[in-house]
Amino acid sequence: MTDRSYQPTLSHLRAFVAVARHRHFGSAATQLNITQPSLSQALATLEQGLGVQLIERSTRRVLLTSAGGQLLGRATAALDAVDGLVATAAGLGGRLTGGMRLGIIPTVAPYVLPAVLPAVRVEYPDLVPRIVEDHTARLLDGLRSGALDVAVLALPLADPGLIETAMYTEDFVLALPAEHPLAGRRDLTVADLRGLPLLLLDEGHCLREQTLDLCRSVDTAPDASDTRATSLTTVVQCVAGGLGLTLLPRSAVEVEVARAGLSTAEFAHPAPGRTIGLVHRASSARAAEYSALAGLLAAEVLADNARGLSRA
Repeated sequence: MTDRSYQPTLSHLRAFVAVARHRHFGSAATQLNITQPSLSQALATLEQGLGVQLIERSTRRVLLTSAGGQLLGRATAALDAVDGLVATAAGLGGRLTGGMRLGIIPTVAPYVLPAVLPAVRVEYPDLVPRIVEDHTARLLDGLRSGALDVAVLALPLADPGLIETAMYTEDFVLALPAEHPLAGRRDLTVADLRGLPLLLLDEGHCLREQTLDLCRSVDTAPDASDTRATSLTTVVQCVAGGLGLTLLPRSAVEVEVARAGLSTAEFAHPAPGRTIGLVHRASSARAAEYSALAGLLAAEVLADNARGLSRA
């Protein structure tokens, strides 16, 4: 039974959130810079005070209980609020400092990080970004659990617990061998995708789903082989090897197409594409700071794209 007079301490909440994130007591203790016995004691005290089991322990694995799953979001929100309070009190409003765990999807990371990281370093000299590249589903799990602070994702997500800030939109471009009949075209329609041997990224990539959605919109399916790839670089190399064609986001074209010696075909306006944005928890007290960060990232990406077009 819950002790109504019990008030959890921040250290007890941090212990719970760390174990829930890592599913490993040793890793959680290392993150918090405490011993495993101290971590276990903090978690046990929290569970006793709340009157529910939060973590199921065994010799081989650590699991989140049903009650733990229901309370994890509230614990994370409470810590977000306190961290935001401390940051504001320290005069950090509008300026990000310290560690920031930034998730980013694989079809964005290698093409925008070279431009944005130097700009972030100049604008926020006391900020230490920690980059986590992963699929959308796992990045969303990291945001919800508190393992990530912000993430760069394709929008929209329509998750009421998350705030989305759109940063930029980009067209899709068809990458294909130079001798292909469509090479150099600038007036493609989505209907032109019918019957093309489109190569897709593996399951879990949002770009795969976006390509499939485009094909479904014209009542077709990619006429592709069983080729499977986890990166755009691999897909593009398969195109160069004559295995098919693929759709690339505009930001990837300069790097991938030039490296593989391919050509492109572009869609007539309005071209199909995607919107990329910065996402954070609605409970975070740093919404204003993250909004400013999104503005900086958007400006750098758009400037880098303009430089790429001038070089083309």
